[in-house]
Amino acid sequence: MRILRLAALHLRVVAMYEMQYRVNFFLQLFQSLLATATGLAVLALVYGQVDELNGWTRPELLVVLGVFTVLGGFVQALVKPALVQFMDEVADGKLDYVLTKPVDAQLLVSIRAVRFWQGVDVVVGTVVMAVGAARLHPGPGWLEVSGFLAGLGLAAVILYCFLLLLATSAFWFVRVDSFVESFDGIYQAGRWPVGIYPGWLRIGLTVVVPVGFAVTVPAQALTGQLGWRTLAGAALLALVLAVVTRVCWRLGLRQYSGASA
Repeated sequence: MRILRLAALHLRVVAMYEMQYRVNFFLQLFQSLLATATGLAVLALVYGQVDELNGWTRPELLVVLGVFTVLGGFVQALVKPALVQFMDEVADGKLDYVLTKPVDAQLLVSIRAVRFWQGVDVVVGTVVMAVGAARLHPGPGWLEVSGFLAGLGLAAVILYCFLLLLATSAFWFVRVDSFVESFDGIYQAGRWPVGIYPGWLRIGLTVVVPVGFAVTVPAQALTGQLGWRTLAGAALLALVLAVVTRVCWRLGLRQYSGASA
């Protein structure tokens, strides 16, 4: 409960600050709609030539695009801003202000910076996903929806842990901004199901940089293609990443030398 209250407090403060710049909402809405329209145009071109893409129909690819947009909004709104601020503070020796607070430092680092208007991507992605799901035959039942919600939650954990793992390398290498920034380019690969890629790239997008896996698993659940073994594998991957990230965080704190050192 304390964690939830702390997160809610930070979210309220950020929302109050962001409301001063409401024009950002319309700019972000325009960017999100433009990016989504581009993705829909590409799908229209592809399915103007074929009926299926490696077993994926057009409504199923709409679900993938929706999941891709929702998770992208989650990363850009909640994860990336906080980690960019964290890396800057490590480089400048200002992380001391976080470490002296009576709360877990990893938690505080993860929730104190939010780009409120980036959440527009979550709304737009949800609409695209709902349209795709409505066109499925047969439509998703409660089992598919439950698997989708579980997969989406695991995908959020996987992406958060992976990005935090990149960010914690700042404890050793100081300037690692390019690591996190390059993630945006790699994430674009998640726009398509991981199964359409060649074997070597499929392994890379599942194990090395699990963006394709994170997007495909929830989409497979909603479209009725997800096996429980795959969902269990996603849960195992999320658990392993969470443990590894926590260990690296603790080890990194031992390497940190701040302004008070």
